[in-house]
Parts: sequence; C-alpha cells; structure tokens
Amino acid sequence: MIRVALADDQLLVRAGFRALLDAESDVEVVVEAASGGELLDRIRETPVDVVLMDIRMPDGDGLWATERIAADPALSEVHVVIVTTFELDEYVVRAVRAGAAGFLVKDTEPADLVRAVRAVASGDALLSPGVTKRLLSRMATGLREAPAGAALDAITEREREVLRLVGMGLTNDEIAERLFLSPLTAKTHVSRIMSKLHARDRVHLVVVAYETGLVAPGWQ
Repeated sequence: MIRVALADDQLLVRAGFRALLDAESDVEVVVEAASGGELLDRIRETPVDVVLMDIRMPDGDGLWATERIAADPALSEVHVVIVTTFELDEYVVRAVRAGAAGFLVKDTEPADLVRAVRAVASGDALLSPGVTKRLLSRMATGLREAPAGAALDAITEREREVLRLVGMGLTNDEIAERLFLSPLTAKTHVSRIMSKLHARDRVHLVVVAYETGLVAPGWQ
C-alpha cells in the first residue's frame, strides 16, 4: 500500500485528491495538512511514502517543507511531488534544488496523477520531457552539485547507456525495453549508478546526465 500525504491550504483541493487516490486499491491518503509546518509534524508521527505538496502555503511553504524533509534522515524514504498552479521555471528549479522527486501542475489529468504517485513511490523521477529540457537548460545557475565528467569513470559502459536514458526521462520499464533488459535488471543498474555517483535521487541522475554531456539540451 502506498501511503500518501496531502499538503495544500485549500480544503477543496485536498478533498478532490483524497477522493481520487482513495479510490485506488493500492493507494491510501493517511495525512492531510494545510501548511508546511503542520505537514512536518504529521509525517513525523505517521509514516508516508509520497507527499503531494503545494508551493504556496502559510506557516512554511512547500519548498521550505521539502528542504526540511530532504535534510531529515528520519524522512529519507519520503518522496515529495510538488503540485502547483504555477508551471514556471523558477519553481521547477527551486523544487528540484529543494529535494523534490517530481513536479506536476494542478490541471494534470486524474489518471496521470495516480500514475505519478505510483512512479515516485517506486523510485522513478517525475519530470516530463518538456519540464526536464527547460530545467536543465539552466544548469549554469548551479542547480545541484554533481560529479564532473571524470566521475563517470566509476561506471561501466552499460551503466552509461542506462544513465543517458534516465537523463532523457525514461522509466525503468522503458529503459528495459530500449536495452532489451528485464525491468529488474534496469532497476538494478539505476540503483548501482546512484550508489557509484553518490546521487541522492533519480532527479539528481538526470542532472548528472546533462552536466557530464551524456544528454545534450534539445534532445527529442
């Protein structure tokens, strides 16, 4: 069962998300909060796997709360997805810098929201190709510290192939299909790459793929 927390200061939004997610047999909303501070208090008492986090909230906004979740070893298994009305580069960059595993806008289709929760809970990054391209075109702003190109010497040629596909936004299943691997093998490769490159999460691997030149801005 995937345990979800909803953080949004609009009760109607939380109610809509709860109704949608609780209708799924493998997802359960276990925490609701109207502010960043309240969310932190609640998830320290009630374990969750995924947080759907609004940005603009009182008493600590979503980016502030995301930073604190990422910095707390006790919450290391919590995956944050920023869900906001504002599809602006500034927010995408700040959300990833803060430690978010993904970014969605509130007009996302209901089925896509459910898929997003499952994807992030399984360890996949949640940045659409369009968002990824815009985000990583701004790497000069110092989004996140990443290994230099020489650090790729630590990974094998096959792992470089996998890292490139991660950087292009492919899921483990899509990587497996592209490279004629089993999904489990693809997942194992990704885990090993994260360990070797000391990457905090899959989004960080996307950043590494761009900074090391494995993926170039403008890919299709």
